[in-house]
Amino acid sequence: MIRVIVPSQLGVLSDAPREVELDVSAPITANRVVDALESAYPDLKGMLRDPLTRTRRPMIRYFVAEEDVSHLDPDSELPATLADGKEPFWIVAAISGG
Repeated sequence: MIRVIVPSQLGVLSDAPREVELDVSAPITANRVVDALESAYPDLKGMLRDPLTRTRRPMIRYFVAEEDVSHLDPDSELPATLADGKEPFWIVAAISGG
């Protein structure tokens, strides 16, 4: 099981809880995690990624083991600590402003 931490503002829009446990088949990649999340919570579809290109939205970041994995290839395998449940997959909605 993969643990996913969903930003509270997206949870309000989709009824997703703060922490979600998902079955994701190996290899564990960002795209596979987000695919499983969107499948479980269809209201999230289009909020994290462009629905046509599957490109991550600019103000969304992914973290695993306190490391920003947002700019890695979304189909590259993520750290083993995610697959074994030691670390969650964090989705963070970035904030901008001055």
